[in-house]
Amino acid sequence: MNKTLVDCLLQWERTKPDAIYLTQPLSDGTAVDYSWRDVADQARRMAAHLQSLNFPPHSQIALLGKNSAHWIIADLAIWMAGHVSVPLYPTLNTSTAEYILGHSDARLLFVGKMDEYWPIVAPGIPKDLPIITLPLAPALDAPSWDDIVARTPPIGKIVERNPKELATVIYTSGSTGDPKGVMISFEAMISTVRLAEPMFKVEASERMLSYLPLAHAAERALVESPSLYHGFHVYFANSLETFIADLRRAQPTVFFSVPRLWTKFYQGVCESLPPSKQRRLFRIPIVSRMVKRKILTQLGLQHVRVALTGSAPLAPELIAWYRELGLELLEGYGMSENFAYSHSSLPGDARVGYVGAPNPGVEQRIAADGEVQVRSPSNMMGYFKNPQKTAEDLLPDGFLKTGDMGELDAQGRLKITGRVKDLFKTSKGKYVAPVPIENRVGAHPMVEAVCVAGCGQPQPFALVMLAPEAQSRLAGNGGREEVTREMQTLLAHINEGLEDHEQLDYVAVVKEPWTMENGFLTPTMKIKRNVIETRYLPQADAWRAAKRKVILA
Repeated sequence: MNKTLVDCLLQWERTKPDAIYLTQPLSDGTAVDYSWRDVADQARRMAAHLQSLNFPPHSQIALLGKNSAHWIIADLAIWMAGHVSVPLYPTLNTSTAEYILGHSDARLLFVGKMDEYWPIVAPGIPKDLPIITLPLAPALDAPSWDDIVARTPPIGKIVERNPKELATVIYTSGSTGDPKGVMISFEAMISTVRLAEPMFKVEASERMLSYLPLAHAAERALVESPSLYHGFHVYFANSLETFIADLRRAQPTVFFSVPRLWTKFYQGVCESLPPSKQRRLFRIPIVSRMVKRKILTQLGLQHVRVALTGSAPLAPELIAWYRELGLELLEGYGMSENFAYSHSSLPGDARVGYVGAPNPGVEQRIAADGEVQVRSPSNMMGYFKNPQKTAEDLLPDGFLKTGDMGELDAQGRLKITGRVKDLFKTSKGKYVAPVPIENRVGAHPMVEAVCVAGCGQPQPFALVMLAPEAQSRLAGNGGREEVTREMQTLLAHINEGLEDHEQLDYVAVVKEPWTMENGFLTPTMKIKRNVIETRYLPQADAWRAAKRKVILA
């Protein structure tokens, strides 16, 4: 039995060396294929180079860049050489990149595909930190991967790794405060895939598209690790502009995305085929099948047999829409601290609004204060250089405190009801859990993102960023009145289902976009609640004094 993901690579190198493992698209529309033999050979050669640098065993080697074939090959080379990989999001700001590279004690940095993000991150890289550029990296005065691989013989003996050893340090996306370095072992990375085998029956014939950040635990747990374990084909996306073409090239059979992107797919369909027309067409039996198939084909999802969503809740209405198309969208739950392996909905046994039962090998319990706690082989070793926080979150009996509040149904399926620390108190002394309200507001097709706030205010309120189509309507004749009416209707509908102290006082429609680049979103597209509240709470008194139900901020 393979003990690490490197062992898996070596297995496929022996048994199907010429099969294609990775397909990398290029900016000219072509793509490069890398076989298992190619991947293993390049990883061996780079591992030999890393060993020649005489770093102490188990040194941290940082990896910065967008997803690419060589991102994964570099990860494998780091492990082969006996070191620990430290991935960095390409969208990091200068100060966060500087913090992670310093805190992790990184000895070397691989720089990969960066595109427009390089000028932002570059100033945060220490001047004395050695760099190796991967293919597709910005032009730098540094040794290149291709040159090193061309002149370096393969490593003589790959370092054998103990499954209990530290494999990677994954820095959390930092929705509050400085990122924490989550230490994940080789055993956790491979146990996640091995334990999940019975759930979705993944085989070597699968195809996946890798486009969510590989620096995040979820993409490594759902793409990198299973592709190495099961030996299936991984494709990459070149850019946002080519995303649909890249998706159609891959024709994935397993597809994972986050709620914001599932929402964007839906909004894109609605722009060309309005919901009212969809409803009419879906009622006509033969036409309905043709239209639904055409929508899935246009999205590049017609071959998907397992569709997963995670990272944040997805509105029940959107899940129902995808299921009506024939795509059984399954919710899952996990976090960096357990390598994204905790709970999943299963085909034929999903309950909308619930993230499912514990995955094989996972134990769950709800603490007295309502916090979800889990124990499994995928739990972290602890936080890098932070024993105090490790002791706070990893309990003596091995259970991990998730920081999420939850409840169980009769079948043991988990519903996430909010974050322990996201609760806020209004000036009336009432506590409000914002996440369930945000889920309801975010189900509206006009809403791109939402943050419910109101700490110290008499009532909570909703900050809303409109979807692009709705934003464009604001500029048209009568657009402001039309958007205002729709938001008023939405507000009334939402408040009907809330307790008095939860009811939203008003909706503030913001003009400023919330993006990863300006710090309002994490790299996995979750809202940074503290950043948004800091930006807008100072205006809350004036908005409340205006006594309008919709504020066009």
